[in-house]
Amino acid sequence: MNWSQILAELDHEQRRISVEEAIELYQNAPFHELRQAAHKRRLSMNGNRNVTYLIDRNINYTNICTINCQFCSFYRPPGHAETYTQSIDEISQRVSELEEIEGVRILMQGGVNPELRIEYYTNLLKELRQRHPNIDLDCFSPIEIEGISEVTGLSTLEVLTRLKDSGMHGLPGGGAEILVESVRTDVSPKKGHPDNWLNIMREAQSLGLITSATNVFGFGENIEDRIEHMKHIRDLQDFSLDNYSMGFTSFIAWPVQLENNSYGKRNRGANRMELGAGPTEYLRHVAISRLFFDNIEHIQASWPTMGLNIAQMALLGGADDAGSTMMEENVVSASGTEKMRASEKELQDTIIKAGFNPVRRNSRYELLPTPKSDLELNEMASPPPTQF
Repeated sequence: MNWSQILAELDHEQRRISVEEAIELYQNAPFHELRQAAHKRRLSMNGNRNVTYLIDRNINYTNICTINCQFCSFYRPPGHAETYTQSIDEISQRVSELEEIEGVRILMQGGVNPELRIEYYTNLLKELRQRHPNIDLDCFSPIEIEGISEVTGLSTLEVLTRLKDSGMHGLPGGGAEILVESVRTDVSPKKGHPDNWLNIMREAQSLGLITSATNVFGFGENIEDRIEHMKHIRDLQDFSLDNYSMGFTSFIAWPVQLENNSYGKRNRGANRMELGAGPTEYLRHVAISRLFFDNIEHIQASWPTMGLNIAQMALLGGADDAGSTMMEENVVSASGTEKMRASEKELQDTIIKAGFNPVRRNSRYELLPTPKSDLELNEMASPPPTQF
């Protein structure tokens, strides 16, 4: 079946598309027709009014890591002069600053640090939960959970259970990149098999932890690899919804940032290959993800890597969430991007100009009271147009 037949069927019936159909659409569907189909699916799943966003802060509690991903400019190996591990008081101060701007979640990630025992993590969570009871603690990606397991000798399920009992609310989706072994072996040879990431997410979902799915692309992989990644996510979502009545809240994809890391540097010169992804390719990827994930409710636009203007276009081509204000971010920005700051006003204005209503949310996608933006207030104060 060619792209036009697939889109015609989707226009008539919002059905699940196959891997082969997704590849056909990704490769051959015209850009605008593909985005229109994704927007229609987004409206059928999320309604036509709201675009959500989150006020949160990314806290990187340590930069010590032994995984050495070639695309990561943030980590430092053990013993490096620039390593750090933050204390409970340092992290708590950052959370207090988030509370001052009505933030509701921290996304806390670091590296695989062999110097930290399980007590560091459990004591940290217990203390943060006591000091900041109204802040959601989404902490430690599956790669970190795997690392804690190896350091402590505990199973990953036992690690997750102890962390949840200590106050952890959810698990970030970081570390997935492309869940295709041949790609991961090239860019992160010390990372575990893709099945490890999937199994830890399944365990987290079995415990009732909030999870999201991510996708970093542009490593030179082909379209089939990108769809294989999505297929792994969709299959796990089917399983978790059937068995635990909960799964991933959302899917977030962005192109790899290559400016300041070894993966980008090795791609310079005569042997240069096509890495990363531009705005058109990113928007195509968002549209495909919306059509492919009939079982994941929310698709997030990545303004930190693509900028607010491209994120605004993503909201009209499949995405229904604008991410977060990102009070602090260190990992992606270390790779060279300069787009890592946005105020709540900027996010609200971006959403309004796309024709939607901006609404605050928490990490469970529960809607929260939202102040009117200056743009909305100005429109409300403006006199009605003169009738002729």
